[in-house]
Amino acid sequence: MTDDANAKDEKKPDHEPPAGAETTGTWGRGRKGIGYTATGKWTVLRKKEKPAAEIFSVSYISTGDDPSRPVTFVFNGGPGAASAYLHMGAVGPMRVDFPADGTLPSVPARLVENESSWLGFTDIVFVDPVGTGFSRVIEPEKAGDGKEGGGKADDAPDPKEYFGYKRDLESLCEFMGRWLSENGRWGSPIFIAGESYGGYRVGRLARVLQETAGIGLNGAILISPALEITSLTPTDYDVLPWVERIPTMAAAALHHGRSRAFKKGSSLEKALRAAEDFATGEYATLLTRGAAMPLKERDRIVARLADVVGLPLDVVARADGRIGILTFVRELLRDERRVVGLYDATITAIDPFPDRSEFAWPDPTLAGIGPAYTMAVNRMLRSEIGVETDREYALLSYDVFTSWKNDAEHHAFASPPGATDDFRYGMALNPHMKAFITHGQYDLVTPYFASDRLRNLMRLDPQMAGRLTVQHYGGGHMFYAWETSRHAFTAAIAAFVADATA
Repeated sequence: MTDDANAKDEKKPDHEPPAGAETTGTWGRGRKGIGYTATGKWTVLRKKEKPAAEIFSVSYISTGDDPSRPVTFVFNGGPGAASAYLHMGAVGPMRVDFPADGTLPSVPARLVENESSWLGFTDIVFVDPVGTGFSRVIEPEKAGDGKEGGGKADDAPDPKEYFGYKRDLESLCEFMGRWLSENGRWGSPIFIAGESYGGYRVGRLARVLQETAGIGLNGAILISPALEITSLTPTDYDVLPWVERIPTMAAAALHHGRSRAFKKGSSLEKALRAAEDFATGEYATLLTRGAAMPLKERDRIVARLADVVGLPLDVVARADGRIGILTFVRELLRDERRVVGLYDATITAIDPFPDRSEFAWPDPTLAGIGPAYTMAVNRMLRSEIGVETDREYALLSYDVFTSWKNDAEHHAFASPPGATDDFRYGMALNPHMKAFITHGQYDLVTPYFASDRLRNLMRLDPQMAGRLTVQHYGGGHMFYAWETSRHAFTAAIAAFVADATA
């Protein structure tokens, strides 16, 4: 290559992101301690060779400098959630100090070494998609203002361009490719892990990364995933989304001593299996047949349903058997003036407005833990790693969530694209890739039985089925807040990574 060509390659960049920061630390004690470099930095994404957005990430890289060590890219969901939940709750070298039973910690949140960090078996990159954390769309300066990084005002990108299925996936592919190049890690075993809508991302990236970005995967980890979007908003005319939530409601009723179908102290696993059989049997028949079912039989099944989920019969009958999760969390402990958590139905809060019919109570799970995670991640990034920025860290952006849009080429009559087909495709495309799906048994928002049902409908041949692990834990959406579940989950993922890289 000529000097002129080199000069062209080394031209001054047209956009300078914030400086970022890095620090060093040690995870673990004694001889098993692992030294690492923690780096918080922005990566510039491009569109038509022009800077379009900045993705912020935090990487923890073992100082052993082993290019064959696995690297795992981690993101949360929402859409609109930053990676702080997995970063500060389960996977990073430091975590929020939750009580052992997953109840809310006091504030200010205390940071402690995460004895269950994945750093013991993989390098980790936490990714904040555009619009979350410190990640932002780059807005060009107006022409003639004398500032760099500019363009004409009418060239400005749509500030919500990345808030959609396809563009979101493209941005993550671009980021991962850039990161692997900048860090010389194209020879490393690569894993992706995502929670909630992040699990949806993983399901689709299992295909897109390999098919369009040339990034081969050793493993995909789907944590509390929402594989099919349509299941999240059931109507009076649906069947399956209502069926999928019954086992979780049964577990919550048993936990709070409200089940009339299972005695207090009964085995949770046995209760779940019985609730699954009921939900996919008589209950599904009730939802399917509706008014065509004889009244006496309908009344019997509705009464059984009320016993299984622990609600008053009149509440269940009034809903004609279709119990929304907002109704459930409000009614289960109404006589105690308490509501249960949407994301972990074992956690409760006082209902401040018991007389109001609309949703007016605090969710003791997602809303309740927000301040703890926000304070913890800001302390980690600004104080421990040393990132200097006046940007606000967007833990959960409702602007991103409410702005999320369908792909332009997606017909209005078509359902939102699911991830299960792409997940199956990715498994078939790469006969060596392994996958791990996991849920908390008390999560009402993305219930474990939804993934179990989809797994049973994927028509996996024995070879593919042998590469897919499905395992659930006590707790809710963020089941790793439970100490026992966090330890068990990390042990399972350590074995999973070892097996996928053997």
